[in-house]
Amino acid sequence: MARHAAVVLPRVSPEEIDLDAAERSLWQDSWRRFRRHRLARTGLVIYVLVATLTFIGPFLWRLPIDNIDFMAANGGMTSAHPMGTDDLGRDTLARILWGGRVSIAVGIAAMLVSISTGTLIGALAGFFGGRVDVLLSRVIEVFLAIPQLPLLLVVTYLFRPVFTNALGSEFGVFVMIVSVIGGLTWMPTARLVRAGFLSLREREFVEACRVLGVGSTRIIFRHILPNTLSPIIVSATLAVGSAMIAEATLSFLGLGFPPDFPTWGRLLNDAQNYMTLNPLMALFPGVMIFMSVLSINFVGDGLRDALDPRRAS
Repeated sequence: MARHAAVVLPRVSPEEIDLDAAERSLWQDSWRRFRRHRLARTGLVIYVLVATLTFIGPFLWRLPIDNIDFMAANGGMTSAHPMGTDDLGRDTLARILWGGRVSIAVGIAAMLVSISTGTLIGALAGFFGGRVDVLLSRVIEVFLAIPQLPLLLVVTYLFRPVFTNALGSEFGVFVMIVSVIGGLTWMPTARLVRAGFLSLREREFVEACRVLGVGSTRIIFRHILPNTLSPIIVSATLAVGSAMIAEATLSFLGLGFPPDFPTWGRLLNDAQNYMTLNPLMALFPGVMIFMSVLSINFVGDGLRDALDPRRAS
């Protein structure tokens, strides 16, 4: 009888075998990759710290934001006013802590409007295709072709009286800014979702759903949309920073919140006439905007790398 040569398998130590790899889900793998991204971890910590300070800070630092003291106007950093005072003697720290709530809330709310609108339009265009895709794609291209900042300024100027008369001064301005920013920044998300749906709608599991008589709405939201969440999450993260910058721009140009509503952008608007006399009025609001937007962008970069299916686990 012929003898067969023995096959010698390489020895593998237990440390080289990842026994948990098969048991980890996609989200667990993504979280593990995200934790390895140092800039993303740092950005997450900074953003959570800034958000926490703005939300609990006014309960700890109880100086009123509208307490006028002309004797302390344009003062420097002291124990009573760690960030100085503005031209009316109001405490800058109290106004930054209180206004940060509004700036962060605008960023998150506008992101939700933008992502919801972009996801819906992109899903409809990518799933149905044909004339629906052509029509919606042309709408996306028209919005992308218009310069965003001039359109933002014009729409804000035109619709500001409508919202303020219907909902009141402060809440009306908040709803208007969130609606305008969210309604003019949804196009990149729509293009990402459309591309994902065009790729997935011909897959076997979608064809199986159609054969079984599953409705289009269920296929879109139950089967295809969950498989396109990765770019949506990344886009949502970056949209928060973009919305905060847009709000700061509107407030700086005088089209945002009123003077008694001290968002970070509004504080920069108040400081523009005192840059030489009192630079602290512009320094601290600018630093808060810079730290918040930069940290959330770091988080977005980390999520983009972590949710990329082409990356090795």
